[in-house]
Amino acid sequence: MSLDARIAATIALLERIQDEFAPAALASSLGAEDMVLTDLVARHAPGIGIFTLDTGRLHAETYDLLAKTQELYNPKLETPLQIYYPQTEAIQSYVQASGINAFYESVELRKGCCGIRKVEPLGRALSGKKAWITGLRRQQSNARASLAEQEWDADHGIPKFNPLIEWSEAEVWEYIRSNAVPYNKLHDQHFPSIGCAPCTRAIAMGEDIRAGRWWWEQEGGKECGLHVKH
Repeated sequence: MSLDARIAATIALLERIQDEFAPAALASSLGAEDMVLTDLVARHAPGIGIFTLDTGRLHAETYDLLAKTQELYNPKLETPLQIYYPQTEAIQSYVQASGINAFYESVELRKGCCGIRKVEPLGRALSGKKAWITGLRRQQSNARASLAEQEWDADHGIPKFNPLIEWSEAEVWEYIRSNAVPYNKLHDQHFPSIGCAPCTRAIAMGEDIRAGRWWWEQEGGKECGLHVKH
């Protein structure tokens, strides 16, 4: 399938979501895929909401991109991009009990941090929504190889759409460059997958594109809990 055909199919899906599942929302990590979807939503389905999660531990480059995204796309969206933050009391309790960088000590503590900074805010962001959209692609990891374009999210009780599921990394970047879509400058420093600053590193040539996430943990199931497959 050509990139033009993929774009057309993605636009058609976004328009269907806008019409049939309102209110729906795109969950943007501000990664390359989500910037493609942000651009497509703003151009073709501006009634879809967009939100991002500010964990409080993001890279400076991510905050720079957030500011550019608000400036460029907010005027084109029916609702400005929404930002959700963790509960202050939960972070304070976690840090006081376990330490500021406790996520390095065990998978359990790392998932606890992700739960406070990402999973709980996601639940608030999706409250009242009839569907949500992600930038997940099958090529991103073995754990995502079996994902479908439309799934049922049992945790939140709504459909979950992955419009770029069949897109290749090359197609994502061709769209970004052809349409002057802003992107995180860390991608130019070999950061294909960008999360919180303490939990993300650049990858070496030949490494899996998710290798830079929680690199101190064993391979397999290295997800934060936002995209749990039941």
